[in-house]
Amino acid sequence: MAGTATSPYDVAEHLRTPEEMAAYLEAAMEEAGGDAAFVAKALGDVARARGMSQVAGDAGLSRESLYKALSGDRVPNLDTVLRVVHALGLTLRAEVAPGPDAAG
Repeated sequence: MAGTATSPYDVAEHLRTPEEMAAYLEAAMEEAGGDAAFVAKALGDVARARGMSQVAGDAGLSRESLYKALSGDRVPNLDTVLRVVHALGLTLRAEVAPGPDAAG
């Protein structure tokens, strides 16, 4: 009986347009539940989809430091996140949280 051949799934290979990248990052932020490393990893997926060297250059960071910051193993500082988001041509926005947990 032959086994089924599998290959690793890489979401970065499927993020082709800025709209897909933004939707993926937005979904990751909604699902993160406050886990900043999870969001950083998703941001890293988007950066890889765009081209890590290009994003690093546009963000004024070294490629190596960008890989480390967005690996999901650590939480990057806000300056790094904002630089990367800007380099990707995306924006972050704030909205009122839905439901009874919203501060008000």
